[in-house]
Amino acid sequence: MARFVRWYGSGPLHLLVLIASFAITGYALVRLFAVRPLEVAIWFVGAAILHDLILLPLYSLADLSTQAVLRHRATRMPQPSWINYLRVPTFLSGVLLLVWFPLVFALSTPYPGATRLSMDVYLGRWLAVTAVLFAASAVAFALKLRRVRRAARADEERPAPGHGAAS
Repeated sequence: MARFVRWYGSGPLHLLVLIASFAITGYALVRLFAVRPLEVAIWFVGAAILHDLILLPLYSLADLSTQAVLRHRATRMPQPSWINYLRVPTFLSGVLLLVWFPLVFALSTPYPGATRLSMDVYLGRWLAVTAVLFAASAVAFALKLRRVRRAARADEERPAPGHGAAS
């Protein structure tokens, strides 16, 4: 088992799940290409161009700008890395917006006719989910910060080895 982990880099369950996900993805692609090959090809090319030429530079610039603006001076107490506590809710909120933007911005005309549901609630719900994501991330960061500072205080209070009471 150790030899497999050294060779592959993870356990066999990881490899099994990875193979299963590739199989499901391949099945979905075969089914999609059988029904609408041109539309699927256009979508893949468009998604690659949109991501690589527009979105990647934009969110890389936003990430670097955020780090530059929110960087602060070193303090006496150790600080955990904070950037992922900002990246994760931003990413999840962005994915939700990307998937549901026609409903969030009330751009989907066939939706109300097909479902008889109002589109007025989606913007508020997306904003509420975004607020919950950022609040949960802030709580997680506060707990991590508290744990790191407690550990640092405990290390300061512990006597150095060899400096104990004389025997």
